[in-house]
Amino acid sequence: MTTQTPDTGQRIGGDVVLETLLALGARGVVGLPGQHALGLFDALRRSDLAYLSARVENNAGFMADGLARVTGDVAPLLLSTGPGALTSLAALQEAAASSIPVLAISAQIPVAGLGGGRHGYLHELPDQSASFRGVVKHVVTVRTMAQIPTAMAEAWRVAAAAPQGPVLVEVPQDILLASAHDVPVLTGATLAKTPAPLAPVAETVQHAAAALAGAERPVIFAGGGVVRAGAERELAALAERLDAPVVTTFSGKTAMPWGHPLSAQGWIEDIATTEFLENADVLVIVGSGVGELSSNYHTFRPHGRVIQIEADLGKLGSNHPGIGIHADAKIALAELEAAVTAAGRASTPERRAAATGSIETLLGTVLDRVEGQGREAEIALVRGLREAIADDTKVYWDMTILAYWAWSAWDARGAEFASAQGAGGLGYGFPAALGAAFGRRILGETGSVLAVSGDGGALYGIAELAVAAQHDLPVVWLIVDDGGYGVLREYMEGAFGAATATELTRPNYVALAESFGIPAEQTTLADAPATVARALAAGGPRVVVLPAVLELFAPTHLDRLPGANGAAA
Repeated sequence: MTTQTPDTGQRIGGDVVLETLLALGARGVVGLPGQHALGLFDALRRSDLAYLSARVENNAGFMADGLARVTGDVAPLLLSTGPGALTSLAALQEAAASSIPVLAISAQIPVAGLGGGRHGYLHELPDQSASFRGVVKHVVTVRTMAQIPTAMAEAWRVAAAAPQGPVLVEVPQDILLASAHDVPVLTGATLAKTPAPLAPVAETVQHAAAALAGAERPVIFAGGGVVRAGAERELAALAERLDAPVVTTFSGKTAMPWGHPLSAQGWIEDIATTEFLENADVLVIVGSGVGELSSNYHTFRPHGRVIQIEADLGKLGSNHPGIGIHADAKIALAELEAAVTAAGRASTPERRAAATGSIETLLGTVLDRVEGQGREAEIALVRGLREAIADDTKVYWDMTILAYWAWSAWDARGAEFASAQGAGGLGYGFPAALGAAFGRRILGETGSVLAVSGDGGALYGIAELAVAAQHDLPVVWLIVDDGGYGVLREYMEGAFGAATATELTRPNYVALAESFGIPAEQTTLADAPATVARALAAGGPRVVVLPAVLELFAPTHLDRLPGANGAAA
């Protein structure tokens, strides 16, 4: 093992990294140590940054996701080299897909080993950063200590710029351990961390406004980009100006409150909603790339004109051609509403009545279908949980059948809907909730956070029970135990008549949680809402186990798939 030990009490490169984070506005970090990252973690002893110690790097990435969502700012993630850094990739993919600003700071082998040579350092890769380039927005490898402050400030700006997302900064081991006598302690005033606003092209806004001014059946389809941009008021203003119903994607649930008369909610996996969007003569898509889930598995085919507002240039027009406005949702919606107003468009009682009537018909059709499928237990559970817990309870959903119901049926009531549906990986719920609880503590907020997992997803994060206990984080973990990968079981049985490799041997989750000193109990379908509510009110970490086999609601898009019932192949 090769190390470089600085003099006791001397500032080192690790201090410069953490001081830069403080200067940029960070108040806490998530991570776990490794040999090449020891300089970072030694510096934590001298830092005012709060620290959340994960047990697995992928879970640490999900914790940083939860931290970023709560604070509304970039969340630092400290990683070691090789296996440590690579293990975080699935979590960073979720952050990228859901536009969550995570600043991953990874150690690297010594500078002399960089460049693709095979020197035999522990954890050495020919090009570690190459593994991240297809996942994160920005990668930089620091090669001298003087580069740390500006490299990290640039990475912070890139992470925070629309569309937000994860970035990676690599710092070699010898730089982290070297004396920092030539780098002064930084202050926030010396580092620019605010990204330039992503404003739209004025002529494009005017072109879109002209199309909307004469629209007879305008509809707005709002995604997570509205939420990330904080553009809820601007969205409502445009919808009210146009008398346009608003359908939301799963991650865009809080873009429009369900109580708003123009909210058409977000049952986007029901074909009636797909048809509702298709039948708009002008459809405004804002903050969504209209990917697989949002397009009802690519069966959505708009009949009218499309206007897309999107901060991610690569998504602009990639699925549906039309008028493309490359911009931050908040800025673009405000400018578009102003342009529509200037074009003479105003709300009328007739148009408002037509819009609210169409919404009532849509939701009646959807709910009649869903409630007629014999899924009373599932409907009662999701509705019971919603009514049993406080409106502002933050909930973090893993990829599990109950979450699939919540995507459509959960009224978020202003609390951001956080789910792993961006990239679709397992294991998100519990560690993200831990990161959120950590963030709330930093902000001085009180109250418990809820995580929802299936037993398959729970096994991904089970080691983090130690973190919940060590940090005494107020997270209630609801584990729906159906004996396996329930979603995949349904998919395989539907497609092949039988499921393979979906059944799991599980631990006794109650006993396992109690072995960490965490109170736990088993509940029933009827009692689950009340049990969860009691656990949330009790404070501290808690585990609730619900043995139940839930079922998905029946799909309605299958006859639109290529080759189905004579559809185009």
